[in-house]
Amino acid sequence: MGTDNLDSTAAPRVSIVMPVHNGARWLAEAIESILVQDFRDFELILVDDASRDASPAIMASAAARDARVRLITLETNRGLPGALNAGFDAARGALHSWTSDDNLLRPAMLDRLVATLDAHPEADIVHADFTLIDEGGTELRRSRVGPVDRLLHGNNVGACFLYRAHVTEVLNGYDTGLFGVEDYDFWLRAAQRFRFVELHEDLYRYRKHGGSLTSQRAAQIQALTAQIVERAIPASLPAKQRSEILLGLALKSHRRWRFDLVLRAFAAHPVPVLAQLPQIGRWSLVMARDRLTA
Repeated sequence: MGTDNLDSTAAPRVSIVMPVHNGARWLAEAIESILVQDFRDFELILVDDASRDASPAIMASAAARDARVRLITLETNRGLPGALNAGFDAARGALHSWTSDDNLLRPAMLDRLVATLDAHPEADIVHADFTLIDEGGTELRRSRVGPVDRLLHGNNVGACFLYRAHVTEVLNGYDTGLFGVEDYDFWLRAAQRFRFVELHEDLYRYRKHGGSLTSQRAAQIQALTAQIVERAIPASLPAKQRSEILLGLALKSHRRWRFDLVLRAFAAHPVPVLAQLPQIGRWSLVMARDRLTA
């Protein structure tokens, strides 16, 4: 069991969860980007996932100086999806979001996301554009989110989002067996039941760095991505589209021989595979080179 400083004040409109495991480097900056939001009616639930660095002290300081900050301490490391679930189990808001200890919210993010859902009562999830930044915070490029009907081709929901609490409840949170792709799996499952709305405003800063989970576990994440996407492909999808999705997964893989995906793509519909033979050939050569030099 974990310990927390949860109180019984009135429920806020928005609950934001931030899982933290040894994230002291950018943690104070990440927390501050939430506390200075233009939209004020929120709670920030910091989940200390058994950190062993300065993170607990940084989180305790934030909780002590701002009543909107709630701190949950997990005694053993549960990993990102487990920490997210612990946070959302304690959430009181009607709207949910989460962020990482190395990323930054732009001041207008919550205000714009809440306003968008208020303007679209038929929608359950809003997702917005964001900017990639480097370790020093230099902006690299803007990332534009895409329509949910292209979700099987890649996680185009992105890093900036807000969704109604019943989405969390219906989907039963994040799958703890899919560490690294828990968010993509969540969106794939959500797309089968809920309505999304895109907001093409830059509201978030996503940090790319060598210590990120995506960088550290690239091969495993790619394997899990193939697993969850293939599982999510509806039986009613036309064969050619199924083939294109499987082939795309194969060509995105690195340092792994995924000819099994190529073969399944060919079996579903040969035309997309035949059309990509030159690229498949180049991909095979690169894979062979990487295997020899690994």
